Amino acid sequence: MRDDIDIQDDSYDEEIHPLFRGAPSSTEFRKLRKRLVRETRAAIETYDMIKPGDRWLVCLSGGKDSYTLLAVLHELKWRGLLPVELLACNLDQGQPGFPATVLPEFLTDRQVAHRIEYQDTYSIVKEKVPEGRTYCALCSRLRRGNLYRIAREEGCSAVVLGHHRDDILETFFMNLFHGGRLASMPPKLLNEEGDLNVLRPLAFIAEADCERFARAMNYPVIPCDLCGSQEGLQRVQVKKLLDEWESRAPGRRQVMFRALMNVRPSHLPDPKLFDFTSLFPGGSDFSEKPAGDVPVLREL
Repeated sequence: MRDDIDIQDDSYDEEIHPLFRGAPSSTEFRKLRKRLVRETRAAIETYDMIKPGDRWLVCLSGGKDSYTLLAVLHELKWRGLLPVELLACNLDQGQPGFPATVLPEFLTDRQVAHRIEYQDTYSIVKEKVPEGRTYCALCSRLRRGNLYRIAREEGCSAVVLGHHRDDILETFFMNLFHGGRLASMPPKLLNEEGDLNVLRPLAFIAEADCERFARAMNYPVIPCDLCGSQEGLQRVQVKKLLDEWESRAPGRRQVMFRALMNVRPSHLPDPKLFDFTSLFPGGSDFSEKPAGDVPVLREL
């Protein structure tokens, strides 16, 4: 996205943070790491995520994406490109088989400031969700509520999540196919209370790059399907569809993501976004309208 961002390769010989202990020295890995830093910085700048001096709650699930997020943010901070304080946070939701010691030990060993919070939301989800239904929607809401609370307790201005480009695309198609709306995950969001930003700095990064990075760094990845509620998910079906498209036409995901950044309200049939009432020969100039400003039909 921002090819003009240049980072000197020789700086990768330095151990900038214990998170990068044991980093491969191969040219391939250096290119990957440089691309991750460049694209994360581009997303942060594009969506104006930084207010210097703020404190960010960096949410760490133990998956490949959140490990990548944590490492890249620390690299940007070391390079003087991220003037905020970082606090890693893991919310242990009481899922059966969750290895509760892995993340505390990892974060302590890598000298990362962190908070570990235990909240048994899994029992609530099991109680509320009918047998055979997926847990993800309710689980996510409960997790988000707890993360907001923790962010406020820690004096943070932002909750930072590890969603990447592919997550954003998959959410778009889930909303398109099942929700009847054109919407996705915004890279930057203000919560309903207006006191916290929700940030997604990996918005420009491909999932495959997160996987390559976490695997190369040998981070202790924790699977996200411990609850056994993943089979048949709409997201899994959409992901398979996107994988098939990508295999037939490599680069298709990136083209589709660029489309999400190039929206033309005048070419969509939503009267809340565009003033169709003025589209007559000799009429007034037409323009985009703020959401909620619905045209009033003239009486015949």
